Amino acid sequence: MVDSFGALLRKCRLDAGISLGELSRRINYSKGQVSKIENGYKRPHPMFAKLCDRALGTDGVLAAALPPESTGTPLADTAVTSPDEVWVLELEDGSLRFTELPRRQVLTGAGALLGFAVARTARPVVDDDILGVLRSSFDQYRALGRMTSPSVVLAQVIAQVHTLRSLAVDNPEPMRSDLLLLAGRVAEFAGWMCQEAGQESGASHWTDQAVKLTAGRDPHMASFALFRHAEIALYRHDARQTVDLAQRAQQDQGASPRILGLAARCEAQGHALAGDLRGYQEALDRAAALLAIPQQTSGPVLGSSTAPDEVALTRAWALYELGRPGDAAELLDQQLADFPVSACRSRARFGVRRALAHAQSGEIDQACVAAREVLDDAARVDSATIRLDLRELSRTLSRWHTHRAVADLRQELAPMLKVPG
Repeated sequence: MVDSFGALLRKCRLDAGISLGELSRRINYSKGQVSKIENGYKRPHPMFAKLCDRALGTDGVLAAALPPESTGTPLADTAVTSPDEVWVLELEDGSLRFTELPRRQVLTGAGALLGFAVARTARPVVDDDILGVLRSSFDQYRALGRMTSPSVVLAQVIAQVHTLRSLAVDNPEPMRSDLLLLAGRVAEFAGWMCQEAGQESGASHWTDQAVKLTAGRDPHMASFALFRHAEIALYRHDARQTVDLAQRAQQDQGASPRILGLAARCEAQGHALAGDLRGYQEALDRAAALLAIPQQTSGPVLGSSTAPDEVALTRAWALYELGRPGDAAELLDQQLADFPVSACRSRARFGVRRALAHAQSGEIDQACVAAREVLDDAARVDSATIRLDLRELSRTLSRWHTHRAVADLRQELAPMLKVPG
């Protein structure tokens, strides 16, 4: 019986007949760093345990010996609000913050943004042409969301939710339902932009609002909302909650193949985060089959749709989480070449992960090159979730801090790692 991770690592290493130096070589850590972990002088990172499991053939024993990585801490400090509050976003001294305003003030301002007088006495009539313009406006916000900081679009998107909800009150069926369905899609997008801004409670709030707005009109939005909550848990590195929420999202077998596929994909990521190879493979197989089914909707696509091959990208990142960064890097090298130039957010997200995979594989020069290819995109989209990966990249590269390219890159990364405000 061993009483520490270091003792367990030493036992597994000796049982495998591998020297300290050989293990260090296989996982791209220095001999001194591995020695410190074995002797209890340094806390092991979860990725270190996964790399050792793979190098020693211990089938997840070392990763399971570590406590869960998640502490339940959100992406950034947030204020919890009640479901009935009206939120707007303001820029103050260059930082993004939520402010609660009187509902009447928000509705009036939101209407002005889109050219409507939303006063209750005005009763504006919405026809198909106006609804088309509202949908086009949302499409423009989504396009902006792929290319720039969430602070550019969030206030306008939230204003559009309030505008659509107010217009729905004053219009009869079937236009009322059309407006509320669109409001639900806009609210869901607002939730994603909040997540990208590091506002986890805002992400949860607007995701739940999307379900309320479409209640009785889109019975499957609740399943999609569960998937989005699973994604939020994934970025907290909470594998158990990610899998649980993603599995619950798949219980509605009447939901569209895309919703079920996205949920299965997220479940696969949760299993990979937990080191469960079998669970990951089964869930990803389901996701691949479901996401290959053509969509039957004419409305806005739920979830990100800019990735050329969602399943391949999920597989690449899961390979990294399973302690196979070299395989992940090879697959990401192939996939990044197919990204459209306009998909700045996706290019930055997977480009940084590509650099991280190369770094964990010991391919330091390639990691630095891969990171520099997407630094401009990462700075432009100003994503809290991408910033998490940039911090991990900087931490990983610190093992080679005397390498000239690494030192230069880490200096460039330093200002990008600061949380705005």
